[in-house]
Amino acid sequence: MVSKENRKLVREKKHLKVRNRISGTPERPRLSVYRSNQHIYAQIIDDTVGKTLVAASTVEKSARETLAHTDDIAAAEYVGEQIAKRALDAGITKVVYDRGGFIYQGKVAALADAARKAGLDF
Repeated sequence: MVSKENRKLVREKKHLKVRNRISGTPERPRLSVYRSNQHIYAQIIDDTVGKTLVAASTVEKSARETLAHTDDIAAAEYVGEQIAKRALDAGITKVVYDRGGFIYQGKVAALADAARKAGLDF
């Protein structure tokens, strides 16, 4: 009998492969995305010092008040707009996108498109 590998382990392996290729710098930090079953999170990270510069998620009180659901594409677009707005306020215009091992479709793609539309360059 063929056994399937755990989906979480598969995603973590993919994320390690992605992280071997990309890294955030002070000039172009990394926009990291994590998606759980209930929420979506985004951080802009400078990997040279290991510091999170800007963060946004659906866990925040303002997001929970604004959104009807925290686990759909509309929530991902909201987080993308918020992370882009906060990044531009912090003086960050260019980032490297880290999809976190997730397939680039649905919520992960919606977050990226909303961040691009709001002014981030990647």
